[in-house]
Amino acid sequence: MPKFSVLAAGLAAAATVAALVSCATPRAAGDAADAAPAIATDARPGDNEPDRRAAEADDPLLARSGIDHHVVAEAFLTASTPEDNIDSPAVWRAPNGRLWLLATAKQGDGLAIYDGDNGERVGQYGRGGAAPGQFRRPNGIAVFGDLAFVVERDNHRVQVLQLSLPPARSAQPGVADKRTPQLRPLATFGEGALQQPYGLWVRQRAPGTLEAIVTDAYMAGEDGNGDAIAPPLERLDRRLQRYELALGAGAPRVRHLGAFGDTSAEGAIRVPESVWGDPAHDRLLIAEEDLATGTALREYGLDGRYRGRTIGQGLFKAQAEGIALWQCADGSGYWIATDQYKDRSLFHVFDRASLRHLGAFAGRSVGNTDGVWLQQTGSVRFPDGAFYAVHDDQAVGAFDWRDIARTLGLRARCEG
Repeated sequence: MPKFSVLAAGLAAAATVAALVSCATPRAAGDAADAAPAIATDARPGDNEPDRRAAEADDPLLARSGIDHHVVAEAFLTASTPEDNIDSPAVWRAPNGRLWLLATAKQGDGLAIYDGDNGERVGQYGRGGAAPGQFRRPNGIAVFGDLAFVVERDNHRVQVLQLSLPPARSAQPGVADKRTPQLRPLATFGEGALQQPYGLWVRQRAPGTLEAIVTDAYMAGEDGNGDAIAPPLERLDRRLQRYELALGAGAPRVRHLGAFGDTSAEGAIRVPESVWGDPAHDRLLIAEEDLATGTALREYGLDGRYRGRTIGQGLFKAQAEGIALWQCADGSGYWIATDQYKDRSLFHVFDRASLRHLGAFAGRSVGNTDGVWLQQTGSVRFPDGAFYAVHDDQAVGAFDWRDIARTLGLRARCEG
């Protein structure tokens, strides 16, 4: 195995990655943009997930919600590939500054690869199986430095891949660099501990050392309708698994640091998937997708303890989903969390420090969103970054952060 190209400086820069969106005029619910729902597909084969059936039963629509929000036009929407069953996106910023968008394909058993500036599909990686470079039901994904972490529900593991570009040919004036990413499997972890993993968050704990927190949606069986049954409270203490990865030459050395999860009625995570953290505020936000008890965001500390606060209770009406963080070095910034309406997804914005609700926006097309990703480090097309959101299990929409910031009265950049 080659040496990792993840250096301390690159890791620190990559740690600011998260997700945000594009331009338009403020509108309230009920305006013309809310009148025509986007296409909402039926569940795909194998989609009997803990959150899926209950959400589809009510088929919640933003157009009927009555929630005030701004409408922000997508910068692009990738071509639809419903056979892939796209779940979650992440972005790799290559050494030449280009953005490459990776998205997990649950039914396609691999990764779809797109140009992060225009949405053109440039390739795919992987196939079904359990060997290195193969996948079964890939779900959550995160990119940190030059590493991609892919959660595989049905292989009960996380696979670590190294991202790189092929060697450059002789540069010619005026000729664009058309190299596309190469991926190489490095390691897997979680086998034997993870039962039904879905999402993850990765951070740097020390130079050369990463921590990965993985959500585990193990269930207690199914009821007579085939709906998944959440375990009793006392069995929810392993909803999140923690791993340490030591980087160096060859494969990372992985150590399991244990599991955590609150078992009180207020703090338990009954249906987990999305998780994101903020070390500057010693905070984890975890999406509780269970509709029966109220879908919202739970606040935990990085020590794994419930902080006694649930964010957005009563504000999320469809289902709390993908989470992202726009962050500045002084501790300021914004949280973005998804409400998974079938026609058009709603993205709530909260103050990073206080968690005060600042407003919400929706695209013109993107709906039924699972995963999201905020790319805060920009590119030629998106100089102040971009927010990427999965659309209806079959595509990915991109929003220009400048448009979101302007429309919602947020900051476009940390400086100034």
